[in-house]
Amino acid sequence: YMLVMMSVTSYRIHSIYVLRLFNDPVAVLLLYAAINLFMDDRWSLGSVFFSLAVSIKMNILLYAPALLLAYLAVLGLPGTLVQLSICAGLQLVLAAPFLANFPLEYIIGAFNLGRVFLYEWTVNFRFLPEDIFVSRWFHLALLVGHIITLCYCGRYWWQYFSVYKKLATVGVPHCEQLLVLPLFMCNFIGVMFARSLHYQFYVWYYHTLHYLVWTTGYPVKHRLLLLGVIEMCWNTFPSTMASSGALHVSHFVILVGLLAQVSKSCDMTIFTSNVKDVKTKEEKTE
Repeated sequence: YMLVMMSVTSYRIHSIYVLRLFNDPVAVLLLYAAINLFMDDRWSLGSVFFSLAVSIKMNILLYAPALLLAYLAVLGLPGTLVQLSICAGLQLVLAAPFLANFPLEYIIGAFNLGRVFLYEWTVNFRFLPEDIFVSRWFHLALLVGHIITLCYCGRYWWQYFSVYKKLATVGVPHCEQLLVLPLFMCNFIGVMFARSLHYQFYVWYYHTLHYLVWTTGYPVKHRLLLLGVIEMCWNTFPSTMASSGALHVSHFVILVGLLAQVSKSCDMTIFTSNVKDVKTKEEKTE
């Protein structure tokens, strides 16, 4: 029933996909194709699609920290270097015409990390005065908070990816969930700490929200409430102090629920078992 809910309930998502010509949906579509290929153990082709998605919009790099851990845990250092070479090589191929003619202008324009977003379009920080919103110190604080949160979660994600490799080796069904959850969490954290969210950015994480909320241990009514509040915030135009604050509160509640569930699952026996133990348990179950 959640698939039905995702398909029919979000006015904002319908607007982004049907009425606008934003590049965000195209980038996200390629990203989801890449994740599906990773789940099918087609890592090199997945890296091609991931790099294509990045070439369309750089917000896809929000997945990069968790993906790097996945490369290292599943493929090892040599395999990781191969995948990074694929990603970087494709970027060079796509950028070649621009680098050959206007290299400096291309680099400055394509990688303008110091860009200041317009206050009038912000969805998530309307409650801040504009001078704080555009402040470099505020941007630095968000970056530090983002990095600290990623580092805290990274130890859990490493366990997830390590167990995923073990379970995939012996063919345990549905073990791909251990691969997907850290990737979706990583992107979610990036959205939480974004300097500004514009209305089309909702698509960056909309299709993962339902999965993330259902990963928490909250009652169903609370999960639906969280999704409803987030939808309301993204449909409030222009944004208000209340809608921006409610969005941050909802994000925080989801993150707390995810961390509680992830840390709890990492204490389970399966996260410390070796491949032989897992295989034996599977044979007994059969």
